[in-house]
Amino acid sequence: MIYPVVAYGDPILKRVAKDYTKEELENVGELVDSMFETMEGASGVGLAGPQIGFNKRIFVIDSNLMIDEESDEKGYKGAFINAEIIEEFGEDVGFDEGCLSIPGVNGEVIRPEGIIIKYLDDELKEREEEFTGMTARVIQHEYDHIEGILFTDHLSAIKKRLIKGKLNNITKGKVPHGYRMRFPKK
Repeated sequence: MIYPVVAYGDPILKRVAKDYTKEELENVGELVDSMFETMEGASGVGLAGPQIGFNKRIFVIDSNLMIDEESDEKGYKGAFINAEIIEEFGEDVGFDEGCLSIPGVNGEVIRPEGIIIKYLDDELKEREEEFTGMTARVIQHEYDHIEGILFTDHLSAIKKRLIKGKLNNITKGKVPHGYRMRFPKK
């Protein structure tokens, strides 16, 4: 099932998402499949629960699409449920990020080059793994979503002023997009 992507301005994007309970985890596999389908249909590399209207700590990524063919870096495709970043390490690196919930807006975000994260995978196995490079960046972007943080929150004050009009247009549904979206109610 393809869900509409929640647009900038919807309050759910600014809420800290809730953990899944043991009982709620029983049917999470179907949601994971739908999240991948939604993400891929929108040509994204990551999608978090709040972005489809679920205030739950879940996100999916496929960083393979961000890895340069000539790079030694390996991409990663998977689901992260009840995730918790337990360590960030390495140099801070800038990269131009965008977001399915904020179409047509990009900006440089500085993030640590590596993380260690604890989570449940799509088979509900508990994992603790280290990720670096582009995969770490995609995970951190999606992790921010379940913490109620948008990439625009990381931008400089000047950049925020420059994109203010675009953000206002998104909240009004006045933005070109090539996938289903749900805009804030007026």
